[in-house]
Amino acid sequence: MRKVIFQMMISLDGYFEASEDPKLGWHTVDQEFSDYSVELLKEAGTLVFGRTTYEMMYDFWPSAIAREKEPVVAEKMNSLPKIVFSRTLEKADWHNTVLIKNNLTEEISRLKQEDGNTIMILGSSNLAVSFLELNLLDELRVIISPTILGGGKTVFAGISDKHSLKLLRVRAMGSGNVLLYYEPVKQ
Repeated sequence: MRKVIFQMMISLDGYFEASEDPKLGWHTVDQEFSDYSVELLKEAGTLVFGRTTYEMMYDFWPSAIAREKEPVVAEKMNSLPKIVFSRTLEKADWHNTVLIKNNLTEEISRLKQEDGNTIMILGSSNLAVSFLELNLLDELRVIISPTILGGGKTVFAGISDKHSLKLLRVRAMGSGNVLLYYEPVKQ
């Protein structure tokens, strides 16, 4: 059975997106973080996005700049199978991408039963909330950046129920990033 893992970087004060800058310029990225990104993508068999994250990723990873700055990550991002869940997106043109408008639970449950590597949600906080509420997440990986944004969007905005998590491990990085691995406690 394939696992579904959610990965997100947040600021120390709990935001994944700054109020004044929805781009990710505040992320603390160094070689160790890039190495972790490669490790993460080696685990992935399928990447899953919501519309907003898909559009942001599609704008960057196929570009010449991405291939020059992060060639290994760009190759994985561009070649891995991708699913974008969106009711509003009309088409998904990124190589190896399938657009799904309905039946999130059925689609992910079916994918989890297939052989293969991890199903990886990168970003996509609204989608992660849906997955968590539907008990479809097997692991959450949250990187806390040593940055305080002072405002913005929180990762689990809109969550309707309490979800207990079990800490699996912690990884401190030289940059000050701290990676927390959690597993949802099944109720």
